[in-house]
Amino acid sequence: MKEDSARRARGLAMYKKLGWGTNEGLKSVDEEVWGLTTDFILGDVWSRPGLSLREKNLVTLAALISISSEGMAHLMRHANDIGVTDEDMKGVIIQTMYYVGQPRGFFALRRLNEVIAARGDEHQAPAAGEHDKKKKDGGKKAKTGKRAGAKKAGAGK
Repeated sequence: MKEDSARRARGLAMYKKLGWGTNEGLKSVDEEVWGLTTDFILGDVWSRPGLSLREKNLVTLAALISISSEGMAHLMRHANDIGVTDEDMKGVIIQTMYYVGQPRGFFALRRLNEVIAARGDEHQAPAAGEHDKKKKDGGKKAKTGKRAGAKKAGAGK
């Protein structure tokens, strides 16, 4: 029994980290399934060390795309909260769709567009790596283009 309460506590904590509240939508459909999802999926699987929450979200999104699950919209709605951008999600859709079937990819693109439209642009997370770039260069924009590349190429001469 003690392990069950620890799993539930981990699951509820994971819901909070993901920005899902307590997943009342699922709980209202079936409380037993909510308990299994909370304890096992969130309390055990999502709480495992290794992959970051961002990485787990992207892998899960690819899996949900492969079965055209409506659940992907829930994942998409909260993805920005853990650093997954709309472009990241679109990239996963494009990368996945030609392996699992173009209709599934179009289904996922429609879900993503619906989520973005419902949310508006105010919730978009910074592009992956942008936060790290700003830390490295003191908040200045990183140099790009031919000129920066030319300097690097000629540096060893």
